[in-house]
Amino acid sequence: MEIKIEGMTCNHCKMRVEKALNEVEGVTGVNVDLEGKKAVVEGNADMAALENAVKEAGYDVVKGGGGCCCGCK
Repeated sequence: MEIKIEGMTCNHCKMRVEKALNEVEGVTGVNVDLEGKKAVVEGNADMAALENAVKEAGYDVVKGGGGCCCGCK
């Protein structure tokens, strides 16, 4: 699962998001791309729980993947 994230500016931000996502039940792996402003999460976690973890860590989840209104980009 891919989550677009706004507000990450440094490696500390990246580590906070990784930690928050890894604590969600069902997550087996996390790869946060600071430059790409996204996280790729492996496992069978609930998307709402993942988004909530990102928000509780202090960052914003971008709905629809950015770019286009239908999320194709």
